[in-house]
Amino acid sequence: MTVMDSDTITDEQLMRYARHVILDEVGEAGQAKLLRSKVLVIGAGGLGSPVLMYLAAAGVGTIGVVDFDVVDLTNLQRQIVHTTDAVGRAKVESAAATLAAINPEIRFNAHNIKLDAANASSLIAEYDIVADGSDNFETRYLVNDTCFFLKKPLVSGALLRFEGQLSVFKPHEDGNNPCYRCLFPSPPPPGMTPRCETAGIFGAIAGVVGTMQASEVLKELLGLGQSLSGNLLLYDALNTTFRKIKINADPGCPLCGDQPSILPPSTT
Repeated sequence: MTVMDSDTITDEQLMRYARHVILDEVGEAGQAKLLRSKVLVIGAGGLGSPVLMYLAAAGVGTIGVVDFDVVDLTNLQRQIVHTTDAVGRAKVESAAATLAAINPEIRFNAHNIKLDAANASSLIAEYDIVADGSDNFETRYLVNDTCFFLKKPLVSGALLRFEGQLSVFKPHEDGNNPCYRCLFPSPPPPGMTPRCETAGIFGAIAGVVGTMQASEVLKELLGLGQSLSGNLLLYDALNTTFRKIKINADPGCPLCGDQPSILPPSTT
């Protein structure tokens, strides 16, 4: 019986995850649930790095990552899952090596591909929850739409310069649970939004937002605390401020509204 199939944890795991197990809200049952869980991380970059590392440390049993890029020297200022020796190596391979060093008992699935409409549904369907750390709107909207049709919770983070934002989207659940398109119905025109290679990014911002993203993933897996769904968390590093903005499900949303017009990615 593999660790991912078991309802109990071994003595060695009890030691490794002792600081989780001692929490009444987690306990042995919660840790066993994490060991059986499957999380897909979109991107092994600035956000994906801390997400991957903290999920591995937490004992999430199966972690997948989608990224078709290679490690570049300019990545190392914020993408902490990679080292200088990994420059030129596929990011998913570099991340796999780091996670194996952190926690060799987890299962790591390296998807060295570009996520697109042809493969998104089959790939995301294999996992319980998705953490999106992508750096482009095409992928961000594709992930949101696919998660909606597959009824998968989505923990989404974004960064630019000295700011970050974070939310959870699960419009398939009852209550006020908007999707990403309820907030931003369609992508901005190409070239209208600056990217980090032109606007810059304060490296540690990725760690702050990515770590919170990992925390929200673990909360969703364990059903802990108050979900961030229905709220957008904004972080301003220069002023050291956090703002939580209430967002509502939009009846006119083209994806999850009363008269949807968007089809599943595999049929578009």
